[in-house]
Amino acid sequence: MSRARGAAAQKNPQGSEDKALLDATQAALDAEHAAVYGYGVVGGRVAADRKAEANAAYTAHRARRDALVRAVRDLGGTPRAAAAAYALPFPVTGADSAVRLAAQLEDRVADVYADLVRAGQGDVRADAAGALSGAAVRAARWRGSGVAFPGLAERA
Repeated sequence: MSRARGAAAQKNPQGSEDKALLDATQAALDAEHAAVYGYGVVGGRVAADRKAEANAAYTAHRARRDALVRAVRDLGGTPRAAAAAYALPFPVTGADSAVRLAAQLEDRVADVYADLVRAGQGDVRADAAGALSGAAVRAARWRGSGVAFPGLAERA
């Protein structure tokens, strides 16, 4: 995320555009915190032949999380800390449910990056689009199929 954009946000922290960008960046950070936690569960239950894939996703989400912490600070905000634990959407009791969880984690991350694409401009938008794409590819690998417009699903 660009430092120039962050400096502009600090000069005008009340601007609605800046607030939308900070809110979307914080939401992406929240989703990355949850994904890092979730992949800890996935890695403990996934079959041996997919452990490397789970580890690669875990590493990718940690890197994105760390970048988002810096981005929130650059925007003049205080990064929200990870929760001690996160409620899982269903019990993860074996390899099949671990794969389902991984796909859902990636869908959630794609959703928030779609919001960041809408809120951002320039390098921020390009970086968020790359993160959305990465999440969509990982979700498709876990699920065995993709969705037409990842990150743009109807929300309740």
